[in-house]
Amino acid sequence: MEFLTEPTLVVALVEVAIGLFLLTRAADEFVEGASGFAHEMRISPVVIGAVIVGFGTSAPELLVSGIAAYNGNLDLGVGNVVGSNVANLTLVLGAAALIVMLRVSSAVLAREAPLSLLGVLLFAFFTTGGLTRLEGVIMLVTLTLMLGWIISGARTAPEGGFPSDGPESGDGDEGERSPGAELARTVVGLVGTIAGAQLMVWGATALADEVGLTGGFVGFTLVAIGTSLPELVTAVAAARLGETELILGNLLGSNIFNSLAVGGIIALVGPGPITDRSVATIGVVCMVVVALTAWVFLVTRRRVHRIEAVALLSIWLVSLALMAGDARTNSDSTEATSDLAGSESAA
Repeated sequence: MEFLTEPTLVVALVEVAIGLFLLTRAADEFVEGASGFAHEMRISPVVIGAVIVGFGTSAPELLVSGIAAYNGNLDLGVGNVVGSNVANLTLVLGAAALIVMLRVSSAVLAREAPLSLLGVLLFAFFTTGGLTRLEGVIMLVTLTLMLGWIISGARTAPEGGFPSDGPESGDGDEGERSPGAELARTVVGLVGTIAGAQLMVWGATALADEVGLTGGFVGFTLVAIGTSLPELVTAVAAARLGETELILGNLLGSNIFNSLAVGGIIALVGPGPITDRSVATIGVVCMVVVALTAWVFLVTRRRVHRIEAVALLSIWLVSLALMAGDARTNSDSTEATSDLAGSESAA
């Protein structure tokens, strides 16, 4: 791929190993710092998850998809966005829900859940005919409006989310940390998480190139899973710490950012048609189905537990199987067409 060098197999494996190590080490600091900063500043953990953690962990998608689209590989960029959105609400949400039951607050139902669904549907609609710069502008403007709504509700404690001012709220070392220290901890964890994810993606993408996979399929599967690793590791770390609101805010915010920020950027820097049929049809349909299914779970059951987790993980596996089958069909068709063209040329 144009935006990557072609390292040797050993270098690619080393990149994957170092990336995974950084991810696992940095994620705990990232989650604890973000949660601590939210409490110190009396900001809702859901808002911190949606704006800081959710958007921060989506930075790999922005980098990889943006550069791919700029270099003319729009299929990879769109496949990455679609695959990441699917992975966030199936693989990542399902993995977290297997560890701890995620209760859905009214704040999530009122803001993050509908905004995330709207962002996914808007991106899906625009991808049906390829992407244009005007559509990129619309997505970025929509994102700005959504951010304004989320941030406007950031101040002061939501429904019982913080302890009252008093002796109980300042016990131990946690109460003595300054907002600056917690913010620095968050930034360091974020940088480590993003760096680890990017190293992992570089190595894994180089390995995929060796077996000749198409751009759209690689974007939906390998690259999407790689760029979703920050969300996965962060969600698992947050589940262990009991920060369930942070998990939902992170994933919903990440999908808002993927759909509108990353989608808007790739439309601006590399507009054009989406030539990989598996991404433009099956991938986009899977993304919409997953977004609607997750929204139904959040609204009707107001929780995500093991039953829902198994259902979401099953949807993820089915989507991978459908994409793989369609990619194989397209590949066979392309090879047949190429062979026929070669035969006619020889004749």
